[in-house]
Order: sequence, then C-alpha cells, then structure tokens
Amino acid sequence: MPSSSAPQPDAESGDQPGNADQAQLERLGYRQELRRGFGTFSSFALSFSVISILTGAVQLYGWGLKHGGPAGVLGGWLLVSVLTVPMALSLGQLASAYPTAGALYHWSTILGGPKWGFVTAWLNTLGQVAITAAIDYGLAEFLCGLLHLEPSRSTVLLTYALLLSSHAVLNHVGVKAVDLLSTLSAWYHLAAVALVVAAVAWWAPLQPMAFAFSTVTSESSYAMGFMLGLLQAQWTFTGYDASAHVTEETVDPSRAAPKAIVSAVVVSAIAGFALLVAVTLSITDLPALLALPDAQVFPQAVAQALGPQLGTAVVVVCAGAMWFCGLGSLTSNSRMLYAFARDGGLPAARQLARVSPRRQSPHLAVWACAGCALLLALWADAYAAITALSTIALYASYALPVALGMASRRRGSWSRFGPFDLKQWSLPVNAIAVGWTLVVMVLFVLPPNQLAGYAFVGTLVWLAGYWLLYQRTRFRPPIRSL
Repeated sequence: MPSSSAPQPDAESGDQPGNADQAQLERLGYRQELRRGFGTFSSFALSFSVISILTGAVQLYGWGLKHGGPAGVLGGWLLVSVLTVPMALSLGQLASAYPTAGALYHWSTILGGPKWGFVTAWLNTLGQVAITAAIDYGLAEFLCGLLHLEPSRSTVLLTYALLLSSHAVLNHVGVKAVDLLSTLSAWYHLAAVALVVAAVAWWAPLQPMAFAFSTVTSESSYAMGFMLGLLQAQWTFTGYDASAHVTEETVDPSRAAPKAIVSAVVVSAIAGFALLVAVTLSITDLPALLALPDAQVFPQAVAQALGPQLGTAVVVVCAGAMWFCGLGSLTSNSRMLYAFARDGGLPAARQLARVSPRRQSPHLAVWACAGCALLLALWADAYAAITALSTIALYASYALPVALGMASRRRGSWSRFGPFDLKQWSLPVNAIAVGWTLVVMVLFVLPPNQLAGYAFVGTLVWLAGYWLLYQRTRFRPPIRSL
C-alpha cells in the first residue's frame, strides 16, 4: 500500500521552505513563481473545503431524496464513498510523482503526450468552472430562500454574482488570505457537522432504523431512480484534486498533496454519512418534503426536526460552509487556468499566465474563472444539469491521467515514482477508478440531465477542431523523463 517517509516541516509551524521544492519544480520544467505558503493541513483543508459535505449533500439533498428515498440517500452515499477512494489513491500517486500546478493535464502530457494533456486540461477547466458555478448558484438559491427573497431568476443571478465577486476578490488578494481561510474552513466544516448531528440527536424524535431502508422514486423504476440519485453523493465528491493544483504553493508537495487528497475523501465520507443519517432519520413528514422544490427540502427537513428557529440557525451555518466551498473551488480553478495558460494552451495565454508581483497570485486567471462561471450560469438555468456537467467533466479529467499511468506502468515505461506509491496495488486500484468513471459519465447524461451530455459532447467536438486547426503545433508543455 502507499508508502511515505517521516513528515517534513510544515508551513504552519513557521519553518521556511527550503530549496528542495523549488529544485524539484525546476526538474519538471517550471520555475517558482507562486508563493509557497501551504502546509500539509492547509492542503487537506482546501480539498476538504471544496468537497464540502455541507454543500453537495445539502444542496442536492432534495434531488437524492426524490430519486431514491432515504435508502437512496444513505445507500448511495456509502456506495459512492467506497468507489471514490480508488480515484483519490490514484490521483495521490500521480501528485506525488509530478507535483505541479498543471497537475492532471501535466500528468497526461508526461504519460501520453501533448494531445492527451490538452484534452485533460480543457475537460478539467470545464469541470472546475462548472463546479464553481454550481456551488455559488446553489448557494444563491439557498440564500434567497433563507432571506425570504423573491426567488426570481434575476434575484438569484444578482446574489450569485455578488458571491462570485467575494471569492474572486479574496483569491486576488493572495495565498496568505486563502491559506488562512482554507484552514478556518476545514475546522468550520467539522464543527458544523458535529453541531447538526448533535442538535438532531438531542432535540429531534428520530425514526426507527427501518426508515433508513424505505424507498421513494420519481422514475419509472427504483433501480433507475437510485442510480440517478447518486448525483447527490458523486457531485459532492468532486474537487479533491484541489490539493494537486496548489502543489507549487505547498511545502514538500510529494508527500503533502497525496495525504491531503486521500484524507479529504475519507474524512468527508465519514462525516457526511453521519450528517445524512442524522437528518434523514429526523424526517417527520416525508410526503411534505417530496412536494417541495429541491432547494427547499433540506432546510424544511431540519425545520421539521428542530423547529423553525433552531432549524434556521442550522441552515445559516450550512450556508457559511457553502461560501467557504465556493472560495476553495475558485482557488483550485484559477491555479489550473494559470498553469494551462503558462503552457500556451489557452487564448490570451500570456495575459492569463501573469502573476501579481505584489500578491504572488494569478490575479487575471482568478477573474477569468469567475467570469466564465457567471457566463455558464447565464447559459444554463437547470441546476442539476450544471452539477452533472461538472461531475462528468471533472471525472473524465481524473480518469485520463490515471488510465495513461496504468498503461505506462504495465508497459514499464513509467518507473520513477514519488514517495506515495501504490506498488502492487496500483493496477487494480487504477482499474476500479477508471471503470467507475465510465459508469458515472454514462449515468449523468441521461434524462433529465441530457443538457449536460449535449454540453460535454459539444466541448469534445470543439476541442478536436481547436487542436487540429490551431494548437497541435503550439501546445508544448515541458515533458520530463518518466
């Protein structure tokens, strides 16, 4: 199983990073431009915050409940949690070997060539823009309900634009602010989950355990409803590649990044299941919840359990966690865009690759990501379709470097690994990760999420033309020895 040596000095401890990380980056073909201020816990905190069980599990709680009932919500979470761990281990192995901000697309380039790197980069870019849009748009809908605002399209979009702007401003300020807020976010999420579970366990009358196995579906068959309901859990378990994207800002990234990726998934799986069990068993009127719009199901379920005043307080705490999640998502998104622009894979690449001399942050990439997220929400009014698009695009970008690494390892052409290495377990773990991704990509383009499928296919067609007509001879990121 994964091997790792003794922990290295952490940025939180006050130790200054030495030259080893910079030298490692230079061997991979890049020079140090971003400030190294993330330690192991900060890296974990970023991925944990982007996963944000108080975002995905809450915003899509109504979706999961209507498609699978209590059994679908709880059973689906367990199934997705187990099948996400192999992908986290696989990405951790790659991050340990090649710690760069380009991460996924850089791995694909090294293991399969520039063409595969280019496709991976654009899929990851699409997925990250979509997930940023989904997080903040879902939060905007959540806040409109919480503040009793008119839930019109214009009101939600204005709230959404303000949320995006707050995240862009903080990411523009630089890595110090984001580092501090990421650490705060991790503790906030853990404390908030503990608060919700404790409040429900103490105040609410709970259903018998048999209620956890009850089924409901809005589809023609329960099997199809259960599978579609997996979007709640699968969308939650996205964004944990954030730790890989900040490796150029992390001390000892070959060890810190894989630890952060895997631990973020495992901790989220355990804490999220505890949260869902508590809330689901506290439901007193399931038919009333199923009649509500999806965005109102979780707040009303908590109100049923705790009463309107305490229920509102809990919902406010969840909204705070969603805000932290959006911040971390934009951080990861901007680092990916910066790295891609640095290698010339984007229009206006020279501008997007600029780093603020004062802040040492990719400020133009930050605002470009926020702008693209705003445009995506203007284009697609279907929240579930945005979440489905972000899920399939991100998992496709995860699976490509993993599949290329698996093939390279079998051929024996990849033989230089990082300190976190799956050794003899690598091939079976990688195969499970890639296989589950294929299932996810088919599942979440089925109706009612066909809009996500159209957008995904359209992106692939556009990428093929853009590569053949323009980027085939221009996109040349550094490629170092395997």
